Amino acid sequence: MLQNPSADLRDWTPRPRPPRQPMDGRLVRLEPFEVGAHSRHLFEAFSADTEGRLWDYMAYGPFPDLLSYVSHARRTMCGNDPFFHAIIPRDTGRAAGVASYLRVTPEHGVIEVGHICYAPSLQRTAAATEAMYLMARRAFEELGYRRYEWKCDNANEASKRAALRLGFRYEGVFRKHMVVKGANRDTAWFAITDDEWPRVKYAYEQWLHPANFDDEGSQLRTLAAQD
Repeated sequence: MLQNPSADLRDWTPRPRPPRQPMDGRLVRLEPFEVGAHSRHLFEAFSADTEGRLWDYMAYGPFPDLLSYVSHARRTMCGNDPFFHAIIPRDTGRAAGVASYLRVTPEHGVIEVGHICYAPSLQRTAAATEAMYLMARRAFEELGYRRYEWKCDNANEASKRAALRLGFRYEGVFRKHMVVKGANRDTAWFAITDDEWPRVKYAYEQWLHPANFDDEGSQLRTLAAQD
């Protein structure tokens, strides 16, 4: 269902909303978030960030105890938009991060990935990258969306680098876009479109291939080098 900018869309039909089925990869499994199944493992994994830096650019957190995290999860993480997924590395079987689909617009074929939060144990791992690959693949290939967005605080340099590494194109800054935790947020926008996805997909799959990692699990070529 790839579309170029001048495509004839007179036969366009709205896309399905994301289903509540898990996504399975070689290194990681993504499951629709459930308070009872995932909250404790997530809170314990996030607690390894003793300085609370995970929450610097989030609209919520940090959380002092499991009860407060569960309360947040019930309010924020159990709906259909945002639609949260728990990220579960296969080597542990315990949730170590979350990501969501949000601002889902079936009539235009636009969907965003956000609320991404990786525990220290998940950060900078191949499993973390595979999670983003699986979510993008579902959006484009299973559901037929035309545009896949990534937005972040313009001050969040790590998130902006991650977006570019993962194949998103920078599109600009929406100034004074939001008020977050009592401060202004200028929002940087990134996106992948359906006509770009085959190239981005190829880069992901080449990078994720076992042959790209040595015996210690270190990458031989960077993801950007596959583009």
